[in-house]
Amino acid sequence: MSEAPPNAPPLQPRIESRILSLREQRVMLDSDLAVLYDVQTKVLVQAVKRNAERFPADFMFQLSPKEWAALRSQTVTSNPGRGGRRTAPYVFTEQGVAMLSSVLGSPRAIAVNIEIMRTFVRVRALIATHQDLAKRLSELEQKTEQIDMRQDAFSRNTRNQLLQVFEAIKALTVPDDPPRRAIGFGTGEEKAKPKK
Repeated sequence: MSEAPPNAPPLQPRIESRILSLREQRVMLDSDLAVLYDVQTKVLVQAVKRNAERFPADFMFQLSPKEWAALRSQTVTSNPGRGGRRTAPYVFTEQGVAMLSSVLGSPRAIAVNIEIMRTFVRVRALIATHQDLAKRLSELEQKTEQIDMRQDAFSRNTRNQLLQVFEAIKALTVPDDPPRRAIGFGTGEEKAKPKK
């Protein structure tokens, strides 16, 4: 198995920023996977079509025109007729991404798939942690309200302060949006500059 060069940036942040939420599932676009696997998108799609029986609807699906229009409005893509993509992209669920390594079969595909699977697991764990913390916070808030109702002496000021604390903690439990990719083309000079 080939290893990444010693100065290569870690894949996990790049992978995490490419995981989308569509149809109540976490998925990755065919074009993003192609970049990670270092193949052309059409090569990836052709390999999948040759092995269609390995990709049922819960592993892969093509975006609807409405979903594709929404996605294009969020990112800059070239217009059809000017060398741009003419068909809606395919997206792969976690199981579909796992199946891709067997279809592509290259050492890079296998190595990248391992990192993608680890990233999906990490994202799932983060979501579970935030949901558990939000549930516990809600229970604590309810208990405080019950105490408040029994204790008339509980000052309004203290109640307001507690509510502010709860709101601040709730804000901390919401996961940050993944970093967005830059829009447009960068010059060679911009790419060479270290990010701050």
